[in-house]
Formats: sequence, structure tokens, C-alpha cells
Amino acid sequence: MIVLPGLVNAHTHLEFSDQAQPLSGDGGLPEWIERVVRVRRVRADLLAEDSDSTRQHAAHRVADAVGRGLRESSAAGVTAIGEIATTISPDSLGGGGPRVRVYRESIGLSSAAIEASHAHLVRDLARLAARGIAAGISPHAPYSVAALLGNKLLHTARLRRLPVAMHLAESPHEDALLARGDGPLRTLLENLGVWQSDSPPQLLSAADWITRLSRAARGLVVHGTFLAESGNGEAIARLSYHRDRLAVAICPRTTQLLSGSLPPLARFRDAGIRVAIGTDSRASSPDLSVLAECRVLVDAGLASPEEVLQMATQHAAWAVAMEHQCGSLEVGRPADLAIVRPATFAKDPYESAIDLSTAVVATLRSGRVIAGELPGRLS
Repeated sequence: MIVLPGLVNAHTHLEFSDQAQPLSGDGGLPEWIERVVRVRRVRADLLAEDSDSTRQHAAHRVADAVGRGLRESSAAGVTAIGEIATTISPDSLGGGGPRVRVYRESIGLSSAAIEASHAHLVRDLARLAARGIAAGISPHAPYSVAALLGNKLLHTARLRRLPVAMHLAESPHEDALLARGDGPLRTLLENLGVWQSDSPPQLLSAADWITRLSRAARGLVVHGTFLAESGNGEAIARLSYHRDRLAVAICPRTTQLLSGSLPPLARFRDAGIRVAIGTDSRASSPDLSVLAECRVLVDAGLASPEEVLQMATQHAAWAVAMEHQCGSLEVGRPADLAIVRPATFAKDPYESAIDLSTAVVATLRSGRVIAGELPGRLS
């Protein structure tokens, strides 16, 4: 067997853990978002019903999905998670599974939406604090967060010394909207009824957002698939300059689904940027296996097995501001462990650890088994 530091899923959306299979990626990010919105609106409609039992059922459905995601993550060797949440369900997060940092996600383009989004954020941060759950703040993306809302969110993060995370450069259509105010993302926003043509919101470029994220205690750029093309490399240059506070979380299988490509890992590596691995969600990935994400990068020749395991442990723990609790095997640290059993041992133990036939035997958080069974000779 091989003993690893507990894996850290740097980016996921557990609310979609009840999806039997990923939503279609046809049409790229804009059309995928429409499908996600339909799923969320069904839940929102249930929550708005007059019947108490219907509302309770809808709330329970979200909480149940989060719980399922936590259990699936534990079984996959994950001991810590960077969770992006639009709906907070503290009861499902405060159990005995992986450590969770909940980045409360906010969206808003109009003045009314901005005020409501910020008020809901403050309320939910209080709810998380009351339950002792690690928190963070997540302005969703450059195409869904007006500059005014983003500035309010990041000001709150600085005051409370909370880490931040933001989706950046997920699609080639992002620049079309930010630079010219047109393209498929604008059409999407118009169809959703949130784009006001007579008074369009002020939107910021990926490079501008990176500068703002760098002012937080810790910042995480999510995806970054097209950062190398954004602003002729200015975005990556700024990310590199602020690498003492910023990291990138990549989700290889989600990036493949939505863009037909893999993240520009070589560009991030050359710029000295920490890169972490996440699974995104079951709305864009078949499961929540961090090791499967690692395998994609190795099979594509983008990284070695040792590199991807560092991205899935040490770098990911730093990315979600949990580096003092997990991500490495050190004397005095909580015993967050993933014990795996390869079907066969390769010459390189790192290669064996991420082989698709390798099974996770047990997952431990602070020395306590949270999934599987500890082998008798280790118990």
C-alpha cells in the first residue's frame, strides 16, 4: 500500500453531487450555463412554493446532494475541500467528513442585485461562523459580477481576512463580452433577463480582477483556461507577480468538456505559479475523484505523477488557505491521510498511486477513519 497526504479538492460545487451524469458540454460554456441555471431554477421554484413541505423538500434536496458529495469525496481519499456555494447548508457541512472551506458565491450586475447579493453574503458568513465552518468569498466570474459588487465583496474579504476565489478565463467568449460587450455570453445574460442594454454594467478584465484578488489574504483563480490568450499574457504576468498570494485551481475534465482543451499548465509552471487540482462538480465531471483528474494530466504528458500529486495535496492545501492543517505529511500535523492499494506496483510509486486501477483503502482526517477501513496491521 501507499500512504499519501489526504487529497485536497481545491475547487468543487457539491450542490450538484446528485447529478447522475454531467450536463452536456455542447455549445461550450454559455450553453452549459443555461443548463445549470435550469437545474437551479427548478430548485428555486420549489423553495418559493407556498407549501412548507415543498420548501423543506427542496432544501433537503440541496443538503442531501452536498452530503452525498462529501461522502463520495471521503471515499476518494479527499480530506479537505474548497467548496463554492450559492446555497449554504451548514447542517450538511459540519459533520465528520472532509474539512471544508466554503466560498460563498455572489452574482450581480444591476444595482438591486448587487445590494441583495451583498446582504445575503453577510448573512451566510454569519451562519458559517456560528457553526465554526471555514469561510471564504467568491465573486462568481467577470461576466456575472459588476465591478461595484466585486469591489464590495473584496472589501468585505479584506476586512474579515477571508480568502477569495473567482472563475476567470473559462471561455474564449469571455473576452468578447468584456472588451466589446457582445458575443454568446451577452446573449446568455440577455436571455436570463439580467443584462440591461440601456445601462450595461461595468465589467472588468481578467487581469484587473487578478490585481484585485491579490489584495485579499489569499486568492484563488479558478480554471484560467484562456488566461494565456487574455490581454496578450498580461493576466498571467500579473498572476505571476502576485504568486505569493495567488494560486490557480484547474479542473482538467471540466475544461475538456467545456472547451475541448486542457489548462495551459506549462504557462503556469513557467511563470512560477502554484497550481492546484479540483474536480469542479458532477454537473461537468463524471465523479469527484481528484486522482482521476491527476491521471488526465499525466496521460496528456502535461505533468509527471509526482507533480500532479503535489498539486493535489501541498499546492491545493495552500490554495484554499489550509496549508497548516493538511496537504503534507509532517510531524505535528493532523494525520490527514489517504491509504491506497495499487493493483500492481510500478517502478515509480507516484505512478502507482494515480493508476486508474489503484483503490483507496482508507481515508483519515486527524487520525480518524472517515471512509473505508484501516488495514489491520496499521490500525
